[in-house]
Amino acid sequence: MSPIFDWLFAQYNDTPTHLVVLEIIGVIFGFLSVWFSKRENILVYPTGIISTAIFVYILLIYGLLGDMLINAYYFAMSIYGWWVWTRKVDDTHFIPISRMNAMEKKWAVLLFLSTIVFVFGIYIVFEKFDAWTAYVDTLTTAIFFVGMWLMAKKKLENWTFWIIGDIISVPLYLYKGLVFSSFQYFLFTIIAIYGYRAWKKSLGKSPQTLLK
Repeated sequence: MSPIFDWLFAQYNDTPTHLVVLEIIGVIFGFLSVWFSKRENILVYPTGIISTAIFVYILLIYGLLGDMLINAYYFAMSIYGWWVWTRKVDDTHFIPISRMNAMEKKWAVLLFLSTIVFVFGIYIVFEKFDAWTAYVDTLTTAIFFVGMWLMAKKKLENWTFWIIGDIISVPLYLYKGLVFSSFQYFLFTIIAIYGYRAWKKSLGKSPQTLLK
């Protein structure tokens, strides 16, 4: 094996096998969820629910509270998004992709700032501000909270938040020792770029099916 390969997987030497297996499963379903989102496919939500439920457990074990909150929020927003996406604007068409309006931009800023305050408070209460990663974790939590909210509402701008958050998360998760998750965010970055382009082409078009 190469030195790089040995270094990457040496971080799993003291990790229970079931956590490694769960992380791989969570990564696979997370990848599928983002892929289905790019295609505006309703399967984004059941696959996302499985992935986020797994990562809530894993991140709780690792004590990564911000990341755990992200996934718990994803879980709840997946249920909300599933409902929104399946609403119809008429007898044959579902809600289309659209851009944020002025009010939604204000709500996005409010959600971003309130998330930072909330996660900051959680870290202080549990005395988890013991490394620089906690501060970055707080930032990415806020970015992803807004991104998930916008995705549930089928807003094009959700991809901008995913791209920024994913780029930050690649080195962050690698540093934390979650190699598979770091690779997942690398793939997420690529898919998010293509997702933005695909959704931009579908702006204002009401789909007749959510399975494609």
